[in-house]
Amino acid sequence: MPKAARRLSALCIALAALLVAASAGAHREEHRPVAVRPVMDYTPPPAGSYALHVIQRAPEGRVVGADGRLHSLSAYTRGRITLLSLIYTYCTEPTGCALAYETSVELRKRVLAEPRLHGRARFVSLSFDPLNDTHQAMQAYGGSYARDGKGLPWHFLTTRSMQDLKPILDGFDQEIEMELDERGRPTRTISHMLKLFLIDREGRVREIYSTAFLHPEAMLNDIRSLVMEEDAGRR
Repeated sequence: MPKAARRLSALCIALAALLVAASAGAHREEHRPVAVRPVMDYTPPPAGSYALHVIQRAPEGRVVGADGRLHSLSAYTRGRITLLSLIYTYCTEPTGCALAYETSVELRKRVLAEPRLHGRARFVSLSFDPLNDTHQAMQAYGGSYARDGKGLPWHFLTTRSMQDLKPILDGFDQEIEMELDERGRPTRTISHMLKLFLIDREGRVREIYSTAFLHPEAMLNDIRSLVMEEDAGRR
């Protein structure tokens, strides 16, 4: 091979290696793939035209907040309409935690666009990987959303241990399973079914969303409906 060709080949290989390394580094930093949103093939009914029945009580438990201290879970599920998602930061499934995150981001924009909803709702993202998702890791995962509480606070929570987490998962009927490598050792990948819970200000679950039903407009109408229900109850 001519000398110039060898130099060009070496340069191409070096550039390819740099691109792969940069891509891997970005993946390690974010662990958040592009979300794959299901196609919405229906028009959601108008807010207030349907009933959101009580499904269950949101469970109680001990969680670690942004300040690194223990708090009761009910401090984040009562007093406001709450959209709670159970996630973990290492999730790489585009129809899993990434979809929950991106849906919440879009829904947040729509809630903030309606002044009458300001101060009426909150978002909560709770990790089921306490070993790796420390409270610092959760705040990093939330980024600016974790710091900006105007109009609609978004809390990124974890727990101290699986022992503290278990009653919360049991209460929400959320099953998780650690995936094992070829030697039978646990990996950082956790199998789970995506669930988000809409909870009223009294701490009652009124809707449960799975992957197929994560549509911001429909979810916004559910929040509007609960606000209308609250306002009607105050008259």
